[in-house]
Order: sequence, then structure tokens, then C-alpha cells
Amino acid sequence: MTTTGAPQRLRDDPDFRRYWLARALSVTGSMVTAIALPVLVYRLSGSTVLTAVVSALESAPYLLAGLFAGALADRWNRRRVMVTADSVNAVLVGSVPVAHLLGVLTVVQVLVVAFTVQAVYTFFDGANFGALPVLVGRARVAQANSAVWTASSLIELFVPPLTGLLLAVLDPASLLTLDAISFAASAFAVRGIVRAMSEPRDGRPPLRPRVVLDDIREGLRYLIRHAGVRTMTIVGSIQSFAGGGFMALIVVWCDRVLHIGTSGLRFGLVWGVWGIGGLIAALSLPRLLKRMSPAAITLYALPGSALLGVLAPLSPHWVVAALALLVWGSAYVLVIVNAVSYRQQVTPENLLGRVNTAGRMLSWGVGWTLGSVLGGLLGNAFGPRTGMVLMGLFGCVGVVVAWTSPLRRIAAGHATEVA
Repeated sequence: MTTTGAPQRLRDDPDFRRYWLARALSVTGSMVTAIALPVLVYRLSGSTVLTAVVSALESAPYLLAGLFAGALADRWNRRRVMVTADSVNAVLVGSVPVAHLLGVLTVVQVLVVAFTVQAVYTFFDGANFGALPVLVGRARVAQANSAVWTASSLIELFVPPLTGLLLAVLDPASLLTLDAISFAASAFAVRGIVRAMSEPRDGRPPLRPRVVLDDIREGLRYLIRHAGVRTMTIVGSIQSFAGGGFMALIVVWCDRVLHIGTSGLRFGLVWGVWGIGGLIAALSLPRLLKRMSPAAITLYALPGSALLGVLAPLSPHWVVAALALLVWGSAYVLVIVNAVSYRQQVTPENLLGRVNTAGRMLSWGVGWTLGSVLGGLLGNAFGPRTGMVLMGLFGCVGVVVAWTSPLRRIAAGHATEVA
């Protein structure tokens, strides 16, 4: 599939530049919130479990709305869905600093906002998964994802240290104002995209509950029957389970184990080095895909990700922890962006939203949510370091699943074709 009127180079494509800007703005605000929100709950409650619940609530909406969001996004105008979702979230996130200013902010409101924002974002995500391949063409999906993930990784490199410094002088609730502004700016940028991000939907049956359920079943059927997509989804769910448990405890770990508190430059650096790893992964993917198949990339990146998921929590000093997270971030993000690009390349256009949100639901919704909950319980019972190590061990399960799955046959078949 080619995109009519699209320049050969992505950097010369004004519509892709608008899309890229929207994603960069949104990621910047969301990165601030990802750090400030658990810190806010931790400072308000002092509870390990409630702090972990923030991470769980950010992914739980995919369990409830992910499949429906994907099915509806495949029917609706994707640009309109993305703009509406961004606009609604600007208001929701903005309610936290307003409540703080009025002196009426509670932990309950913070948790409700964390859940609701992600529920709305599932619709943005469903539309976004299908929009990118239509906008740039399937041949450039990996390149486009690399550009977006590179920007995200650079943001994750610089924003956390800056956020850590700001948390030393500003209340975390006030920092959420940046996220509200970023949602509004993202909506404005997406609205300016000229080319279509959806193909014509003529001839499709009217929207009814039974039709939506049939659409969901069609997407799930494709995911289950496609060996590569199915296996990468299962492996991604296991990795997200381990990662969710780790991130649910990272604020408490920094405070009680590494003794660097919940603000300041050291706290920001420990959180932010993950972005360097993500940058390495994003820049490496297009080059790696010229030498090996997506299946092979998953097979070889997973063991590194699993090993570092166990070793990172054992770090005796915050500098060692930062270095471990740097390497772990490279392997972890490589698995993710490779799987997303693969799904977008092999899935038919009319199924893009459904298949990708189904995959996102299983990895992010199921894996990350359950991992966050279990990680919080283990951290509360045995301490954050032990809880993180126990969660990291689940990453090893993903390695076993991958190496005993059809991915080995798919990778071997690709190698034979190239030879």
C-alpha cells in the first residue's frame, strides 16, 4: 500500500511532521505525568500499594475498553477520534492542578483521573495504530515508528531529570498542567494533518452492538491465527507483566533502597536513563531489520531484557542502577517497537485498529495491570527490591515461550529466503 502524494523522505512530508510533532508533544506531557502522578499519590498517602495502583490504573482501561476502542476506531474517522480524545484528556488532566489550587485535591480524584485518562486514550491508541500505516505507507512503517520512538526516547532522556528538579521546588499536582497543555497542542497538530488517515468505509454494515462484537471477533481471529503476531503478543504480555511490576515499585525503590528520594537530579537520572536505552533501540531497529527478520530480533533481544530485569533491582548504588536500566531499556524497548511495527506491516488495513488494540490490551492491559498489582503486593510484603526481583524472573518465562514458539521457524525461513 502506498500513500498518494507522500514525499519519499519522511522528513520532507509535512503531514508526517505534524503527526510526529503531535506524538512528541503528547509524550512530553505524559512523561511528566508518569513521574509526577505516582509521586503525588506517594506523598499524599505514603502507601506502597496505592502508589503501585497508579501504575495499574494507567493500563487497566485496556482490559475494559481496548477491544471496543479498536473496533470503533476502524469504523470512525481516525483523525476525528484522535483530536477528540486529546481534547477530552486535556480537560481531565487539567482538573488535578485546578483541584490542588482550590485545596480540594484527594487521592481518590488522582486515581480516578489516572484511570479515566487512559480509558479515553485507548480510543486515541486504536485510531493511531491504524492511522500511521495509511499516512506513510506500509513500506515506511518501521522507519516512521523509529522516528517517533527516537523522539520519545530523547524526551525520556531529558524530561525525567528536569521533572526531578522541578519536583524539588513544585508540587507534583502543579506539574500536571504541562500534560494538559501537551494534550491540547497534540490535538491542534493532528487536526492540521491534510492527508487521509483512514481508507473509505463504504459498504460496511451499520453500527450496532452485534456488528461491533463481530468486528472484535474478526480482529481476535486474525491475531490468534497469525503465528508471528500471536507469539509476539504473548511474549509482549509476559514482558509487560514483569515490567509493570518493576515500574509499580520504582518510586518506592528509589526512596527506600537507593536512598535518592522522590525528587532531584539523581531521581530524575535513574528514571531517565531508560530513555537512552529506548533511543538506542529506536535508532537500531531500521538497521537491524535490513539484516534480520522481526522474529529474529525478538528472539535475540528477549534474553537480554529478561536478564537485566532481574539484575537491575539488585544494584547496590544509584549509578549502577542507572547503568543497568540503560541496558535493560535498550532490549525492552526493542522488543516493543519491533512487535508494534510488525503488526502494523502484516495486518490488513481494515483490521489495524482491532488487531493492534487487542495486542495492546493483552500486553499493556492484562500484562502490565496484573504485573503492577502483584508487584505492589510483593513489594509491600517483602520490600521493593525483593518484589522487583521476583517480578523480573517472569521475564525469563517469555524467553522460554519465544524460543519454543513458531518464531524460530519464521526466523529460519526468513534467513533461508535471504540466503
